[in-house]
Amino acid sequence: MKKILIIEDDLRVARALKIRFESKGYETAIASDAILGANLALQARPDLIILDLGLPGIDGFDLLEHLGPMYVFLVPVIVVSGRELHRNKERALNAGAVEYLQKPWNDDELLEMIARYASDPSSSQMPPTGGAMEIALPNAA
Repeated sequence: MKKILIIEDDLRVARALKIRFESKGYETAIASDAILGANLALQARPDLIILDLGLPGIDGFDLLEHLGPMYVFLVPVIVVSGRELHRNKERALNAGAVEYLQKPWNDDELLEMIARYASDPSSSQMPPTGGAMEIALPNAA
């Protein structure tokens, strides 16, 4: 079963996504901030990450940068955001995201992206973590 990590601070949105994805046969985990999301990304070994940019403290851009290019190369990240589209989309894609969807998004479009990226065999292999590993993110202001 393919695993999706949802990193979203709006728990209503995160739970709705979880229900929708699980109804389609995906296993899901939810993180409500970047630090929990980073640790779950390393420990849960998801096949795909859905990432909101507007997270409390440390935003989604910082998380993409700190996960690093090797990680986002192996695990596709789809960014969903209510932020201004053009400038943020380009920045997210340059930071390693494979797709950018503006909130509110079309569920069918999101599910098509998930099916495409979660089915890619190269996205299912995570580097070994060697046990519990934490990612060092800058302190939230």
